[in-house]
Amino acid sequence: MQKRILVIDNDQNILEAVDAALSMENYSVDTSPIVEDIFQMIHDKNPDLILIDYLLYGINGGELCHMIKTEPSTAHLPVIIFSGYPKVLQSLGTYDCDAFISKPFDLDNFMKVIKECLAKKDGASSDDRPDF
Repeated sequence: MQKRILVIDNDQNILEAVDAALSMENYSVDTSPIVEDIFQMIHDKNPDLILIDYLLYGINGGELCHMIKTEPSTAHLPVIIFSGYPKVLQSLGTYDCDAFISKPFDLDNFMKVIKECLAKKDGASSDDRPDF
């Protein structure tokens, strides 16, 4: 069954590039530049993985990640934060994300992280969270 990935980033160029890359790997992709209600969005899109930019309009991706991870009904979802400012996570913490990807990113590494997080969700790996 095709895996669904929700991508949230306020940069339309990034959304288009990530959508194209993930679609080429046969993922079903939903993108959004804004988040009104993350839980409604999750309910509507039913993603297997969520990819969130750290810098968004009105809220940071870390706060969204924390909300997702502390809500029992969504805590199982893998969340990857990606950002052009990797030192932010070093200073503020990981927000309990499953992985972090620095922008600009290497496409091969990007896909590797996506696949690893999805495999963990499906129980294919018993490793702890990836190193940041």
